[in-house]
Amino acid sequence: MDLSKTPRPIEGLISRKAAWEVIQAVGGGAFSDVALDRILKNYSFNYLDRALITELSYGAIRQRYYLDCWVDFLGKIPAIKQPPLLRWLLHLGLYQIFKMERIPPAAAINTTVELAKTNKLSKLAPVVNGILRSALRCKEKGSSLPSSNNPSNELAKNESLPVWLASQLISWKGEKAALKISKAFNSISSIDLRVNILKTNLKDLKKDFDSCGVPTKPIPDCPNGLEVFLGFGEPIRWPGYDEGKWCVQDRSSQLIAPFLNPLKGDRILDACAAPGGKSTHIAELIGNEGEVWSIDRSSTRVNRLLANSERLGTKCIQHLVADSKELLLINPEWKGYFHRILLDAPCSGLGTLSRHPDARWRMNIKNIEELVLLQKQLLMSLIPLLKNGGRLVYSTCTIHPDENFHQIESFIKKFPEFILKYEKQIWPGDYSSGDGFYVAVLDKVNK
Repeated sequence: MDLSKTPRPIEGLISRKAAWEVIQAVGGGAFSDVALDRILKNYSFNYLDRALITELSYGAIRQRYYLDCWVDFLGKIPAIKQPPLLRWLLHLGLYQIFKMERIPPAAAINTTVELAKTNKLSKLAPVVNGILRSALRCKEKGSSLPSSNNPSNELAKNESLPVWLASQLISWKGEKAALKISKAFNSISSIDLRVNILKTNLKDLKKDFDSCGVPTKPIPDCPNGLEVFLGFGEPIRWPGYDEGKWCVQDRSSQLIAPFLNPLKGDRILDACAAPGGKSTHIAELIGNEGEVWSIDRSSTRVNRLLANSERLGTKCIQHLVADSKELLLINPEWKGYFHRILLDAPCSGLGTLSRHPDARWRMNIKNIEELVLLQKQLLMSLIPLLKNGGRLVYSTCTIHPDENFHQIESFIKKFPEFILKYEKQIWPGDYSSGDGFYVAVLDKVNK
């Protein structure tokens, strides 16, 4: 056999195949982070390949509706009626053409067509080639998708959002602010670290990173927050990880635990705790001198919490796998037991869409209505556990007013023994590129 005539594998084909597999898995219902992690374990990729796979898959998932609109415009069959395998492959190619300037269009087209030929779509390879080449011609001519006079439809199309969410953003904030928020949804999130003050401080940890050539900068208004610039390897290899000097936590999320005003010796309940970012933060703030109970329904998530706690050295944390709506039944002695309670409530997660590319496609209005009811049940169940004179902090990582302002407004009307001391909605794009978050501080009056 003349090896000189053996076709060479197309450069980057395996990385794109892996990205396509992630997109397929998410299209079938898998969570994006779980799908990515599972598929990366099936291959031996270097860091650069892993970064490319993440960008291709997460980007195509995030831009699903925008890419569907291009398939509708360029193809003979609407995207929603395409065979899923073909639809997700077209997304992979179109994403590279329209959203990745550093990838040559020829490479994007050639690799996508080759994937079609070699992965059960050989008869449809000409369709893939035709649609992608038409897309490239549109890009080169500066052509865009057909527009409409409906602001919600335009925002949904251009920023790849569900139409219901685009419509609600405009109703909450107006068209200009809705566009700013939508662009924040589509930005690449920074990697934020919370310095573990039990073991080091911001200045010393920054020196550790500088000495290893990993650039960082302090996060404004976040006293123990450090932003790590993207593209410098895997976090578990960064200085101080094994020693528990830091953990990954979004800058907005780092603001929540201090609102408890936790004191040494306090008994504190974190009612929906896993994976433990806020529980460990509380333990650090009280210097490990107190009692922090971390509750979660999922034993798997509690195990992650315990692993994080052990690495960080937060020894005052105790855990319980339970439904926080039933804590008084499980432990009747907890009536009036806690000085502080944190309810970081299950929510729609609409503030964290930049970190979770598939989340926008999972949520809908009915889901949110169900979550609002669950949040209300949790709040009511936790009231008896709080001492008179104690503090309850309610937080979410969403921007939906029914889960936030309206939820707390309803709560205060029903339970006048609580005084709203503070509340704040952080919108994506508002707080130095952090997630969207809501917090309400409620003090229970002494009787």
